[in-house]
Amino acid sequence: MSSMSAHFPGRAPTGIARRAERKLSARERRRIVEDLVLLSPQLILFLTLTVVPFFVGIPIVLTDRSNFTDPEVNYVGMENFTRIWADPSIARDYFPAVTRTARFTLLNYVMVYLFGLTLALLMYEVGFRGRFFTIVYLPRMLSGLAVGFIAVMLFAESTGSMNLLLLKLGWIREPINIKLERGTTIALPILMGWRHAGYNMALFLTGLLSISRETIEAAIVDGATYWQRLTRVYFPQMIPSFIIATVFCLTGSFQVFDMLVALGGMVGNKAAEFVSIVFFLHAFQRNRMALGLAMSLETFLPLAVIGVSLQRLQRRLAYDV
Repeated sequence: MSSMSAHFPGRAPTGIARRAERKLSARERRRIVEDLVLLSPQLILFLTLTVVPFFVGIPIVLTDRSNFTDPEVNYVGMENFTRIWADPSIARDYFPAVTRTARFTLLNYVMVYLFGLTLALLMYEVGFRGRFFTIVYLPRMLSGLAVGFIAVMLFAESTGSMNLLLLKLGWIREPINIKLERGTTIALPILMGWRHAGYNMALFLTGLLSISRETIEAAIVDGATYWQRLTRVYFPQMIPSFIIATVFCLTGSFQVFDMLVALGGMVGNKAAEFVSIVFFLHAFQRNRMALGLAMSLETFLPLAVIGVSLQRLQRRLAYDV
């Protein structure tokens, strides 16, 4: 009877099959535990430094708390949110900062594709692996503050290597001051693109590797040029990767802070006064903690809606593919 059940899929599994399923489930459970152990350090840091402070800060925005040691805290309701629009001194700082950050986000989005997609296509077509990937990814391991100070040294007016090189080549007539509006506007997106090139390359490379080789070979047989293969074969199947890169670029552009500090965002360089700098100045230097949290929350909510919508779109497209 047991021999017959092995040949008919409709019959109940034998003892050997049940033991194999138990072994497989135990192996899967062990793999899940190992994955959780590997993820736990990053998960703990994310919870303690991002999620917990977020929920702790929500009640503060409804008060007039000025700092952590404020002895008199009063409930003011939604007053902090309305002050952003009604108080000219606050609006004068906040809305120009939003404009600068939005402009930087667009330039940074171009850098995502200029650096990340170009390198991903290079690795996919030419076949670079290993050491090349490590070298490209290394700048992401540096802190933003270090990258900012490196840029300041490279573009020092009298001793900066980049200024001296560009002057020698005749590409510029006078040294670039990276702490002025023109220098910051040009240099900051390039620095961000260079720093995150390896991460963006990995995102796009994942999308490229998911493309069926049969579709590429069929396009080649049909005589499609490389540009036609990019626009009609590669890119349509990489839309989920493009959406993920868009979400990370959008959220990352509004979170940049340490590089702005190095570029003088807190000491008079208006071009580096993004929303993150304005939040910090109001919350900690001008003793308006509740107001600074309200400004950050008011900026966060539209970004959260856009990010969630894009992620839902990405999942739908990935499922359809």
